[in-house]
Amino acid sequence: MRTSALPSHAVRTTLLLMGLITALPALALIDAYTLEWTYQVTETDPMVIALLQHRGALQLALGAAIAWAAFDARARIPVAAAAIATKSVFLALILPDERLRTDLSAFSVYFDLACIVLLAALIALESHRRRRPSAR
Repeated sequence: MRTSALPSHAVRTTLLLMGLITALPALALIDAYTLEWTYQVTETDPMVIALLQHRGALQLALGAAIAWAAFDARARIPVAAAAIATKSVFLALILPDERLRTDLSAFSVYFDLACIVLLAALIALESHRRRRPSAR
């Protein structure tokens, strides 16, 4: 049984890649230098480092949840909704401030925007699939 209107392998591959890239900030837990090349943070304040490393741990959890949703269709809507919410808040906090925006890599912005669009489409497709009588 197919899990959505899209081919199952396309959904799985997209979610796995999205989860992996989302989890990358967790590298800051291993090496704080990661913060310099990912966020251009050269701050040595221990609290700033700790908060960004904590963000890395949260990104790891979100990335793992997205990867989990690749294989568990029941998790897709709640995981997608959580990812849309967190990625939207990040962009809403960063983009209005020109100083923060200039330090942010374009990849981060475009990746999060693409994730929001793709995950919203996934929610729509999964919702449609679940409403169909043949999906039960």
